[in-house]
Amino acid sequence: MIRIYQKKINNSAVKEISEFRPGSWIYVQDASEEDLSFLQEKFSLDPDILKDALDPYEFPRVEKDKEIVYIFTRFPQALGDRIITAPLLIAAGPDFVMTFSKMENAILDKFLKNGLCCATTQKTRLVLYLISEIIKSYNMFLANISRDVRGALDIKAVNEKVIINFVKFEEVLNDFFSALTPTNLALQNILNGKLVHLYKEDQDLMKDLLISVNQLLELCKSTLKNIVNVREAYSAIVTNDLNRVIKLLTSLTVILTIPTIIASFYGMNIKLPFENHPYAFLGIVGIVALTSVSIFIYFNKNKWL
Repeated sequence: MIRIYQKKINNSAVKEISEFRPGSWIYVQDASEEDLSFLQEKFSLDPDILKDALDPYEFPRVEKDKEIVYIFTRFPQALGDRIITAPLLIAAGPDFVMTFSKMENAILDKFLKNGLCCATTQKTRLVLYLISEIIKSYNMFLANISRDVRGALDIKAVNEKVIINFVKFEEVLNDFFSALTPTNLALQNILNGKLVHLYKEDQDLMKDLLISVNQLLELCKSTLKNIVNVREAYSAIVTNDLNRVIKLLTSLTVILTIPTIIASFYGMNIKLPFENHPYAFLGIVGIVALTSVSIFIYFNKNKWL
């Protein structure tokens, strides 16, 4: 699917147009083979780079081929109860900006719905605002995850369900960290001005983006650290509780084993001391009870229970 939008500096609203005009934003989503052939022929795009944009594991980077700058990034997306990142290619040509993604991009749709923050004829600024919207989306997801993690930091409230959620959060955070780290390097390359010409206002916006990305990376690190600390604390508590139970059961086994041995002796069909004594049973019970109590007191004194 290919859609073309244009908004000039003196226009207040963005318009969808039927044919390409210089200074347009070309919105490509889930392109067919026919669409790919059209884009390659019409805008002289590198076919190998377009194929890379369809790879779900493509990592963020910046490339330049002839007069076109290709910016690979990844955007966060909620799929049911899962949060994933997907690749997005932003191609900035002499007279166009193109966004190319395999799956639906709610971030760009929201950006369009809000009317854009700049004209599509301002190519560099449009690219920076597109990246800014992606960074804002990361920030939203990270803020929600960080809030949920902080809300579960009370170790007394941690249970198996919380640990399972933490494992899911950890997977998402690692995915975000893997996407944001090369994004940060790509933005630094753009800031150098060698790939894209930046005006003073664009440089300020780029610096703000770099600060935002660095803050997100630090938030990822701190949230991951909190998750690891809670998981390790929970694991230590569970292990300690298990050790206490095993120690208690072992102690009880020892306490009950000795009386069982004494009782077993008097269950033999052989001659035994005091077997004909009228108080033999009470005596054996007394010895068993005294032995058990003595062992219990000894174990308790040594904190083995």
